[in-house]
Amino acid sequence: MKSQPGACEDQCRLVAALRDARCFDHPAPSVEHLETHISHVLLAGEYAYKIKKPLDLGFLDFSTLERRRHFCAEELRLNGRLAPRIYLRVVPITGTPDRPRVDGPGEPIEYAVQMRRFPQASLLSGRKLDAGTIDRIAGIVAEFHHRIPQAPPDSEYGSPGAVLGPMLEDFVQIRRVLREPDELKRLGALEVWTRLHHSSLLPLLADRRQEGRIRECHGDMHLNNIALLDGEILIFDGIEFNPSLRWIDTMSELAFLLMDLQHRGEPALARRLLDAYLQRTGDFSGLGVLSLYLVYRAMVRAKVSAIRMAQSDGGSSERAAALAEHRSYLTLAESFARPRRPVVVITHGVSGSGKSSLTQALLERLPAVRIRSDVERKRLFGLAAESRTSSDAADDIYSAKATQATYEHLLRIAARILAAGESVIVDATFLKHGQRETFRRLAEERRLPFLILYTTAPEALLRARVEARYRSARDPSEADPGVLAAQLAAREPLRDDERRFALRIDTATPISGAEVLKRCRRRLAGGL
Repeated sequence: MKSQPGACEDQCRLVAALRDARCFDHPAPSVEHLETHISHVLLAGEYAYKIKKPLDLGFLDFSTLERRRHFCAEELRLNGRLAPRIYLRVVPITGTPDRPRVDGPGEPIEYAVQMRRFPQASLLSGRKLDAGTIDRIAGIVAEFHHRIPQAPPDSEYGSPGAVLGPMLEDFVQIRRVLREPDELKRLGALEVWTRLHHSSLLPLLADRRQEGRIRECHGDMHLNNIALLDGEILIFDGIEFNPSLRWIDTMSELAFLLMDLQHRGEPALARRLLDAYLQRTGDFSGLGVLSLYLVYRAMVRAKVSAIRMAQSDGGSSERAAALAEHRSYLTLAESFARPRRPVVVITHGVSGSGKSSLTQALLERLPAVRIRSDVERKRLFGLAAESRTSSDAADDIYSAKATQATYEHLLRIAARILAAGESVIVDATFLKHGQRETFRRLAEERRLPFLILYTTAPEALLRARVEARYRSARDPSEADPGVLAAQLAAREPLRDDERRFALRIDTATPISGAEVLKRCRRRLAGGL
């Protein structure tokens, strides 16, 4: 670790002097000082001021005043994308280390990022989360990933070395502070898995770069960096100090949030987040690299816990807590690396029969990825999921030819999901035997369990549901009573050879997600 000669001492004097509220040009009854390994933070009245330490740690370099000014500006630029209410401006600190003035006249001797303070209770890491919040986060992240710039084609970002390097560094860092044989054995197994899995993914990693999936992300997106302020979700504290840690695969970014939810015991919300994100982005190819990034993100946290344990001066209880946390992340990483046997589930039922509600409940209770025909049909034709088509456009995207193209598209996506080792749930009407048969053959070719989730309800209830959904205009489905009538007339009942794969559920009677899963597991002996 390097620092500018004398700079640390001068900055410590400066920070001590800034504890005087008279240094600020706004009311501050008191000034509180917080310190991290790379920053000083001064809490003064309604604001917080972050000052970067004059350090060169290799992966970050704040050693000169000009570099600190630059990275203050970068922090403002980058975090202004998702949290403009929090990040206000870069302010100079003038005067002398012993008599400073924030945003005063004269030559700057230091710079700080001025931020708006908010209650720690606003952090999502300490709040009970619900489905609505998760859906909003998915929308924010998906839109953010769509608009941020792609990595330049000639850059190293997203290259095999750029992906693997930080992953291997985690193992190096953990081994420096932990010596227990059992721990080292577990680390060794995870490192071998990481190397082998990374090597097997080289073609897909190249495709991800080619597809423009390496982007200037937030870089540190987890629940402790997300706040809910006055009903608004703000994602803050992104990585400004090292471009290689933010120019990453968008799926690596999402993996941090998914891992965080899993670790706090919210697997259903993690699966809901993944589903909502995929519905918005269509990035099903990212599932092939997801387990690699989930293990990586869990190991990042395992490393932080191990280092905190080694640096602990709070006694044996604090060390024990840090070690337990480290091991919990290690266990989570091992679960992400463990292979699963996928299953293929398709639905069969007309509009309003409850397919989407059942598949939502099912996917939140088991590791599976859902594909919705209503969403993918529109994506195939370049339309937003919840857009409403004109009558002419509807004739085009709901024609027999378009329907065939949609089911072929769903089959391609399903094959990709299965290749990634994930179970797939295909939410579509599957009114025709031929449509169902192609997916049965897909499962048969891969020797995987296959299930047809057959949903029914009385016709009057079907009509009422379809009318209500169509009027709300908040669902990707555009089925109206006329479409429902056509479906009822055209549907091909399950054949005898299909019934052995089918599970019929009458949705006129409420059924819990747990009961749906129980029945599916009973029907799919050896799967799920």
